[in-house]
Amino acid sequence: MRASLLALAIGAFGIGTTEFVIVGLLPEVADDLSVSIPSAGMLVTGYALGVVVGAPLMTAAGARLPRKTMLVVLMAVFIAGNLLCALAGDYTALMGGRLIAALTHGAFFGIGSVVAADLVAPDRRASAIALMFTGLTLANVLGVPLGTFLGQEFGWRSTFWAVTGIGIVGLLGLLALVPAQPAPERGALRGELAVFRKPQVWLALTTTVLGFGGVFASFTYLAPMMTELAGFSDGAVAWLLVLFGVGLCVGNVLGGRAADRALMPSLYLILGGLCLVLVIFTFTSHAALPAAITLAAFGAIGFATVPPLQARVMQQAAGAPALASAANIAAFNLGNALGAWLGGLAVAHGLGWTSPTWIGAGLAAAGLGTAALSGRLDRRGHRSHRSRGNRGSGEPHPRPDTELPTAPLTNAPGAGFGTQSIVEQKSR
Repeated sequence: MRASLLALAIGAFGIGTTEFVIVGLLPEVADDLSVSIPSAGMLVTGYALGVVVGAPLMTAAGARLPRKTMLVVLMAVFIAGNLLCALAGDYTALMGGRLIAALTHGAFFGIGSVVAADLVAPDRRASAIALMFTGLTLANVLGVPLGTFLGQEFGWRSTFWAVTGIGIVGLLGLLALVPAQPAPERGALRGELAVFRKPQVWLALTTTVLGFGGVFASFTYLAPMMTELAGFSDGAVAWLLVLFGVGLCVGNVLGGRAADRALMPSLYLILGGLCLVLVIFTFTSHAALPAAITLAAFGAIGFATVPPLQARVMQQAAGAPALASAANIAAFNLGNALGAWLGGLAVAHGLGWTSPTWIGAGLAAAGLGTAALSGRLDRRGHRSHRSRGNRGSGEPHPRPDTELPTAPLTNAPGAGFGTQSIVEQKSR
């Protein structure tokens, strides 16, 4: 059974690497294809939009296929997309390859989490999902820095050749190690759509878009900011991404624990902290040591947002595991696209390399505002429900900000970073 989960983790590693490795290669891609860095940054936006579109569409398209079959199809499409990137002779071909690969992202993690849970006993499902998502975490700690180093030394296409190879290994692993999976029951997708009638689901998704958009507005232009402003060499970017990755691992754990104790207060505190760190980063990015220290803090607070954002969406969309998982991934990646686009727009208009970070701070503040609105509606509904239904019953009403769903949890990215912490909470 561990071997089956390993095959899923390898697929997650490849998908996570291809999504974020482009951030460290923007200068090389821009120079080789004779486009501006803001235009190269649109490769991040394009991928994220591909996830937004592909997550629900691919999930719906595969609703009647056996789950193993669907995972194999998704990995084959992922390989084709990265192969096109490796062979791309111009910007258009590279963008096309990125879009094809992105179509598989959300559905792979949404369906893969269900498969991982079904591979083990009921009391071990959370741990199984966490093991699968270890691949996505390692992609950001190891895959992205190593891919950046490989692309800088041997050309950016070599990175996509390497990711294509990882995809082939993942495909073979799925074919050989994952047992046959049944097709979902008929009508299940229609039942899951009903949850999206709830306004609180849309508020939770909006908070994810804005909050994580704040992270990606700055993160997308990390390489030129560190080289042009802080004075680091191009070769140092890979090590800076390692530092950022260490920060995100710490933030993932701390954010998960905080969300477990008090979901909404943690969300308010972390989004406010993200806004503050981004403001500070605009000043510290002009010197090497302060920039490196702030970068680690940015990684920690930026990805500490993921567990509470993840938990909030799944809390409000309980009862819709597969489609809510896909929608959650889409929300994270829509935030990625929005942040990268707005940051590139600011740079293209001559506002300087710190302007994306200022935009990130604004998006984080907007995310905090929508979270506060959602929390206020929670409290209002809680008081109303208690006055109508619990009057004189003596029964305590459960706190809406601490109830978590029993459905499998998946994430994004741009989003998968917080999944391990959350599923560990569920297993306790």
